[in-house]
Amino acid sequence: MSIYPVPELLAPVGDEERLHTAIEYGADAVYLGSDRYGMRTAVATFGGDALRNACEYAHARGVKVYLTCNTVPRNNEIDNLPAFVEYAKDAGIDAFIVTDLGVMFTIKKHWPEAEIHISTQAGVTNYAAATEFYNLGAKRVVTARELSLEEIAGIRAKCPKDLEIESFVHGAMCVSFSGRCLLSNYLTGRDSNRGDCAQPCRWNYAVMEEKRPGLYIPIEQDNSGTYLFNSRDMCMLEHIPELYAAGINSFKIEGRAKSAYYTAASVNAYRCAIDGFVKSGFDPLYKIPEWLRQEPIKASNRQYCTGFYFTNPMDDANIYYDGGYVREWDVAGIVEKCEDGVIYLSQRNRFFEGDELEALIKGEKPITITVKNLKNSKGESVESAPNPMSSFSFDCDADIPAGAYLRKVRE
Repeated sequence: MSIYPVPELLAPVGDEERLHTAIEYGADAVYLGSDRYGMRTAVATFGGDALRNACEYAHARGVKVYLTCNTVPRNNEIDNLPAFVEYAKDAGIDAFIVTDLGVMFTIKKHWPEAEIHISTQAGVTNYAAATEFYNLGAKRVVTARELSLEEIAGIRAKCPKDLEIESFVHGAMCVSFSGRCLLSNYLTGRDSNRGDCAQPCRWNYAVMEEKRPGLYIPIEQDNSGTYLFNSRDMCMLEHIPELYAAGINSFKIEGRAKSAYYTAASVNAYRCAIDGFVKSGFDPLYKIPEWLRQEPIKASNRQYCTGFYFTNPMDDANIYYDGGYVREWDVAGIVEKCEDGVIYLSQRNRFFEGDELEALIKGEKPITITVKNLKNSKGESVESAPNPMSSFSFDCDADIPAGAYLRKVRE
């Protein structure tokens, strides 16, 4: 039985390709940054006319656009904020995601009707803070990642009913309290609050004693090294009913700096899970099918966990004792078209005649196809597809839509 509206699926967008991918695979809304005031400088590609174009593209497909404005600006940055607000308004964004109260009030002064979402950077961990943000004009709060589902349910129960709650459900977690880390600033001079974090939390550490220069003393539990601050990734795909029961209105996927394939795989998985839950009649015992459970591991990850939704950070810090990603699958190519029993694709990673590939298709269980009669762009038979971005074709009876990803188990 439905007790809350169907939750929104909110996807990360780092560039135009990922914008199109997120929308194609089922996002209800996207969040992105422009060239100022956002915390992902490496993917701040929606400056100038790109922001307006993104809004027009999304709105034409019924998808909302939320603009990150979540840095904590210094004095010299505030003077230019009113012009940025006008720019965002003209572009047609649906909401700002903000952290700083000065930014919030400046937005409200220059665009009183603007919708405000309070960023996870603000560290909302209780109903009193959430309610006061609401009283100040916020439409939504993004909960701190340290909260349990029980605590989020407590916020939902004691806050105004029209205050929306957004929570992260998938992707990288930060070792610092809701991302407010200064390690990068201290160790590299790269400001984490300006989206330029060097991620020193992912480094392997050792101790060096002052009088023994060059002698690195490990501080490990095993020979693989010590990753003091390196968090595992979150995955709540199997817990849609619990997220819904806690009163979360928007399920947020992390990853604006990640690949378009990651966007496709994660958005598609949560779209299928949410739709399945709704189709079940909001059954609190709803379980996703086995094929869907496998989807998250088919994108690179740092070993999944359920964040702190079911465990206390003091009991389990969810440390990932490795420096790299788990990569069990590679993208072989992206489908350009299927016609007359032949599939045409743009290659990404090497594959061979006779390989089994899996097609990621929106809203459906992946299908497996075998590479037969592989040819290059000249129509010549070849034994392998070794050149990224080159065109290839092979025989295929299945009707696979353009834009679908073909992937293979990594050797």
